[in-house]
Amino acid sequence: MSSRTPSGQVRPSGERAVARHGWAHALVTVVGALLAMAVVSALGLWAAGAADLPDGAFAPVVAATVVTAVGGTVGLSGNAGDLADTQADLTVIPLSVTLTGALVIAWGFLRPLRHRAVAGTAELAGWAARVAALWLLALIGVTLAARHTFDISLGDDALGDLGDLFGASPRIGFTTDVPLSVFVGVVWLAGVLVLALLVSRRAPLPGGLLRFQTSVRPAAYAMVALLLAYVVLGVVIALVVAATRGHAAETFAVILLGLPNLVWPALTVGMGATWTGRVEGPFGLPMPHVLDEVLRTPDISELNLRTLSERDGRVWWLLVAAVVLLLAAAFVMAARSPARVRAWQHALHMAVALALTVFMICLVGRVSAHYGLSVLGIGDLGGGLAGELFLRPRLWGAVGLAVPWGLVTGFAGALLARHVRRRGQVRPDEPA
Repeated sequence: MSSRTPSGQVRPSGERAVARHGWAHALVTVVGALLAMAVVSALGLWAAGAADLPDGAFAPVVAATVVTAVGGTVGLSGNAGDLADTQADLTVIPLSVTLTGALVIAWGFLRPLRHRAVAGTAELAGWAARVAALWLLALIGVTLAARHTFDISLGDDALGDLGDLFGASPRIGFTTDVPLSVFVGVVWLAGVLVLALLVSRRAPLPGGLLRFQTSVRPAAYAMVALLLAYVVLGVVIALVVAATRGHAAETFAVILLGLPNLVWPALTVGMGATWTGRVEGPFGLPMPHVLDEVLRTPDISELNLRTLSERDGRVWWLLVAAVVLLLAAAFVMAARSPARVRAWQHALHMAVALALTVFMICLVGRVSAHYGLSVLGIGDLGGGLAGELFLRPRLWGAVGLAVPWGLVTGFAGALLARHVRRRGQVRPDEPA
């Protein structure tokens, strides 16, 4: 049987109509993503105590959190009267908010395209352009809203009296670099849309790209599943810690704002990678406490399995988790691949995918923060106000470790998946 299209052309039976993906669906996708990111940011900031910020700063801080979640730039500035100055900078991506927005956008983008085998390049580009155009307008509004200035209390002690004497009540402000933030936010959106097409088995690809789905799609799906598995495992551990050790508000703040900032670097540490950092002053890493202990030293500290296990032997579970979850990801990759793909090819695909994943983690997992107050040119006054925190990876060492891990687990996963029926596989008792 056959049917006719609205233009009168005959469509063979079994061929689905072109999915409807117009401006209304694009608007729902963009608004839904921004609302989800704003809600997660607001709840996380509220749990962290940001609701008490003075001068109505809470809403602009929520907007700034959404901007930084998509890679935007928020600049900090401050002053403390005519005789004093404040210096502050903060570089961190709230990856819980980032992940929320990416999942909502990917779902909204893929929904009209499901149950399709092939889609034309022009069709996919037009659908993506609708989402991008509305995302651009929404992002401009959010970046313009992410600016505010408020006072910081010095307290009632001698430091506060000194501030009053010199008229040095510090004020901190933040604003966004609108052009740069919008540009990076659009690039972030493009990456999310491309990754969504690569991960989804049911999403259509242009005919010219179908030859890449054998090697790319199973590996991309396995890496996304690996990252989400670490997030789920981190949520479970965080909830157990909150239930048994208290500090529920701080724990929920970590879950809602920066859980991937902890669990994704934990994947690289479990593989043997090293991160370096330092914590000084009022800043700290909220969870787990062993990180703060290792990094709060006079000099730059190393963060790896050896240094962490010296404080807490349970850290070796990171190695166990890496072995188990990487093998599971390799098995999933092999099970979703056609039967004609050989074990050594699975190993290569896994190595490349894991190296790219670790590279991404090292780029987005960096943290840097500094705050200081000076009067009459004298450096940081201290008093619990000055501090510094940074955490950065040894990038190429981590990426280099990912290659042998990917080769070994990819080959092992292919062997484990030999008895799983896959596409293109014919059983001995079936006709060829």
